[in-house]
Amino acid sequence: MSRYDSRSGDPGSYRDRRSDSGFGGSVRSSSSRRDFDGGESPKKFDLDGLPPFEKNFYIEPPSVASMSERDVEEYRQRREITVEGRDVPKPIKSFRDVGFPDYVLQEVSRAGFVEPTPIQAQGWPMALKGRDLVGIAETGSGKTLAYLLPAIVHVNAQPILAPGDGPIVLVLAPTRELAVQIQQEATKFGASSKIKSTCIYGGVPKGPQVRDLQKGVEIVIATPGRLIDMMESHHTNLRRVTYLVLDEADRMLDMGFDPQIRKIVSQIRPDRQTLYWSATWPKEVEQLARQFLYNPYKVIIGSPDLKANHAIRQHVDIVSENQKYNKLVKLLEDIMDGSRILIFMDTKKGCDQITRQLRMDGWPALSIHGDKSQAERDWVLSEFKAGKSPIMTATDVAARGLDVKDVKYVINYDFPGSLEDYVHRIGRTGRAGAKGTAYTFFTAANARFAKDLITILEEAGQKVSPELAAMGRGAPPLPSGYGGFRDRGRGYGGGRSWS
Repeated sequence: MSRYDSRSGDPGSYRDRRSDSGFGGSVRSSSSRRDFDGGESPKKFDLDGLPPFEKNFYIEPPSVASMSERDVEEYRQRREITVEGRDVPKPIKSFRDVGFPDYVLQEVSRAGFVEPTPIQAQGWPMALKGRDLVGIAETGSGKTLAYLLPAIVHVNAQPILAPGDGPIVLVLAPTRELAVQIQQEATKFGASSKIKSTCIYGGVPKGPQVRDLQKGVEIVIATPGRLIDMMESHHTNLRRVTYLVLDEADRMLDMGFDPQIRKIVSQIRPDRQTLYWSATWPKEVEQLARQFLYNPYKVIIGSPDLKANHAIRQHVDIVSENQKYNKLVKLLEDIMDGSRILIFMDTKKGCDQITRQLRMDGWPALSIHGDKSQAERDWVLSEFKAGKSPIMTATDVAARGLDVKDVKYVINYDFPGSLEDYVHRIGRTGRAGAKGTAYTFFTAANARFAKDLITILEEAGQKVSPELAAMGRGAPPLPSGYGGFRDRGRGYGGGRSWS
């Protein structure tokens, strides 16, 4: 039996932890909490009636303890892992090293995973030690399991829920789509522990979500707005939350959720464990982390500088606005072979207009954006995932957290409003070790991004066209009609059409 499994050998005694203390022999947390760098304590929080809880479950196995400092350094360099913090644990190399319970490892094996990803190799020991954690890693890096599997261990070590109790684990996510995908993973990996989870998000009736909360769930995955609504309606409370995850914190701040996040966190006991995940590390994200985390570990996968996945071929075409649709059709004729193609637009209106035009021209396209009902968004995603409609147009609502396997091509019909969004958009392809290709239409209106875009392209070993290079130097764009993907000797396929 795993050292993390507080259940007895009798399968009928699932998480029967109501002993005198209610806890195992692990270290209990203190109720004091200071700032990111050990500064002043935050406002006092009423901990009366809240039981102490355990959060340090990590015992370093001999196979990891035997690694020399040189071994550790070489491993981190090879897997592009950078760490900060005091008493950073050594990374693990295999799933067995971390000592997850057998019932968790069986789910990992069933999912077909061979070895931990870099964020998991370093993040799991950090999370299991009960310390706060900042994780900087690109989408598709395996970070969802990096916080979900320690969350399952954490839940299994706590007193069982009593009637009226809120969740033990709270995961905040920026979008409905990401929240749903996280819950799917939580359901899959928590099933063997009989851990219940629910997803709380807007755009759908509250009834089923309220019923889940009233029955009692150990894990809640939520978007900030709907969670606050549920709290204010007294359908749930956060007094039992001891494991808090902020996933895609940078995206949540981009979407203006800062006040809602602060309101939610103010209702959670300060001696909680907080895991703070972001793909980028701008100042506002760092400032929020300094207020919410105490003495955290920090792990960065890859360079802290913004960069694109090297498994993605990037092509940038300088076009005028009125050339875009014809260019898109020509590109689709070149690349369309039944593979999934994701096309990003700036606006909901543009998304609908281009989708309508594509369908009139015989292309199997559907669209997804924030004005669609949740039922329609779910249907569009299912059609896209199943390959029944292999072309999907989307606004940035789908750019983060959209986990669709085998997206072969991403097309930026409109260039996004930031380089971070560019990286996340194209990151919908080239996932889980696969190769992918991204095409981007770049207009004179986007010229202010040219220099930084060139940096991203060069870092990833991609070719920079002469016209984009000129734009990066501040030269005016070349005359309309110049260039194009195929005009530069880049033909793709044999002009296949969809039938």
